[in-house]
Amino acid sequence: MRPPFSPDAVLDRAVVHARRWLASVPTRRVPSAASADEVTGLLGSDLPLRGEEPTAVIDRLAAAVEPGLMANASGRFYGWVMGGALPVAIAADWLVAAWDQNAGMRDATPGVVAAEEVAARWLLELLGLPSGSAVGFTTGATSANLTCLAAARGRVLDDVGWDVVADGLAGAPRVRVLVGAEGHGSVDLALRYLGLGRPETVVVDDQGRMDAGALAEALAAADGPAIVCLQAGNIHSGGFDPFGAAVDTAHRAGAWVHVDGAFGLWAAVVPSLAPLTAGMAGADSWATDAHKTLNTPYDCGIAIVADAAAVHRAMGLHASYLLSPSTVDPLELVPELSRRARGVPVWAALASLGVEGIRDLVDGLVGAAHGIAEGIAGIPGAEVLNDVVYTQVCIAFESDERTREVFGRLLDEGVVMPSASVWHDRAVIRFSVSNWRTGPDEIEETVAAVARAAGMAAVPAARGERGS
Repeated sequence: MRPPFSPDAVLDRAVVHARRWLASVPTRRVPSAASADEVTGLLGSDLPLRGEEPTAVIDRLAAAVEPGLMANASGRFYGWVMGGALPVAIAADWLVAAWDQNAGMRDATPGVVAAEEVAARWLLELLGLPSGSAVGFTTGATSANLTCLAAARGRVLDDVGWDVVADGLAGAPRVRVLVGAEGHGSVDLALRYLGLGRPETVVVDDQGRMDAGALAEALAAADGPAIVCLQAGNIHSGGFDPFGAAVDTAHRAGAWVHVDGAFGLWAAVVPSLAPLTAGMAGADSWATDAHKTLNTPYDCGIAIVADAAAVHRAMGLHASYLLSPSTVDPLELVPELSRRARGVPVWAALASLGVEGIRDLVDGLVGAAHGIAEGIAGIPGAEVLNDVVYTQVCIAFESDERTREVFGRLLDEGVVMPSASVWHDRAVIRFSVSNWRTGPDEIEETVAAVARAAGMAAVPAARGERGS
């Protein structure tokens, strides 16, 4: 028997819980308060024989899950480069879920696809990228990198007479992929999915930026198809590869140039940050993640490829049961045939902010990173390890043990939540400023929290000091 369907009551109940959650975010503890096992116990291990009333299901879901939620929408959250969704983007995402459109075929669902196409055009204008580029909305930066690198793989093999779409990789010329020694693991993962194996690493400087001279030497060491992956925003330093020199070097060698700009691509919108992205538009493809710097909800990666035909060939599919497109279908731009219209929240964020608002958003994130770095630099024993050029701040204390202890105390208190990492063989605490809510109050609270954690942490006895 089909259960009774009353959408108004259950949707209204979900809105109540969503409003309450969002209202709590600015002041709540940032790390989660419950474990996955604890949440499982509240949700129930056995599927009931008879279903519950829908509003009761939503109430139970909210009550069980919320203690296990991380407040990554808080202005005091700095872990893993996760932005806090703008309210307008959340609202647009709710509509996407309610509309429930498969955004794979343009002529079948023209409403949401048109919104994505407008968002794509605005993105190219905003980021200063070639106007004819293909823009696909993927699940995240990994799938955006995969999409771009699939197009790259096909094009560089085509250039040497090998059709990877028809013949696969068995027996194909080896494709060399060169990445900076501090490239992000999502690029490595995408290459693994594509059957290209581990990349060759190129020497970087102390901020993780690729050495263009070393790239030239590496490219000259062997012939054949090649892809060079550059980085806009090192995960620890926030540093940007030298695009002008590196792109020119790679293109002279006949290589495709891809830019992994998961959070750093957005620096291109701020005039004062122009030196960071100079020459970036000369690359062949770019990947980013709107849920990071643009602050849309999960999931929303963006794959941009200047050679649109290359990505259509790598990703496209035509079958008799699909509509014959009047122009390019979205399914020719991403790995999925079926997907939600994740570009609609991007349209909403861009339309709400406008060019000036987006510049203010990115500039504000950079300013907050500077404020946090300056404040922490004044704490005894704390050292800021990176040149703060964008939104990343990496700090350490006198020893790895002390750094880890300070980090642990920060998590225990829960006022702020950075992430722990290792950089240059040192334990570090990393602050990734990605949230539109991070303003002067949050900066002050963050510095104060680090000072409290440092004051409570024990200084190694070898230094002849005691923690208070």
